[in-house]
Amino acid sequence: MQRNPRDLVRYTASERANHWIVGICFILLALSGLAFFHPAFFWLTNLFGGGPWTRILHPYVGVVMGLFFVIMACRFAKLNVVESRDIEWLKNVDKMIDGDDHDMPEQGKYNGGQKLLFWGLVIGMLLIVATGFVMWRAWWTLPVNVVRAASLVHAAAAVWMIGLIILHIYAAIWTRGTIRAMLYGTVTRAWAKQHHRGWYRKVTGDND
Repeated sequence: MQRNPRDLVRYTASERANHWIVGICFILLALSGLAFFHPAFFWLTNLFGGGPWTRILHPYVGVVMGLFFVIMACRFAKLNVVESRDIEWLKNVDKMIDGDDHDMPEQGKYNGGQKLLFWGLVIGMLLIVATGFVMWRAWWTLPVNVVRAASLVHAAAAVWMIGLIILHIYAAIWTRGTIRAMLYGTVTRAWAKQHHRGWYRKVTGDND
């Protein structure tokens, strides 16, 4: 895609690569996890070379996802601190849903909804990684009741994460121009000014 020299850089190549590694790992984990969750989904193990290979690969892919998620979270944590303007944005989210977002409170690089999503994903990831290690009995042995409790929390956290990711994808598709930012790294000035005026003012110096 040929870049307009006036477009604004929203994500660097490194940030986009980090995002896609986490995303691809999450999809692989969701598919393999569903195969373990219920016999009706066991056919999904064919995507990974059968049941034994799925069982072997699942935790290792989880480690990769966890490590790259930590890197991503550290990169974006400061940008996702909830401020008073984010609270105001959330109070007026019904306008956003109705498509009348021109009078929404000015937002920085991320709006209130994106910030809630970010912290929801952080909580979900912490639960999934922690319980995953408890369940990974290849390296240690724990009481069976502890493993069962971890399995229950792991499944609940996975459902929580899948729901948030579906919401994330839907919002990205719904807000036209958002996917382009994660594919190519840039957004138009008009997009930035409409959806993230505070960030637009910061990176352009335009106070109009």
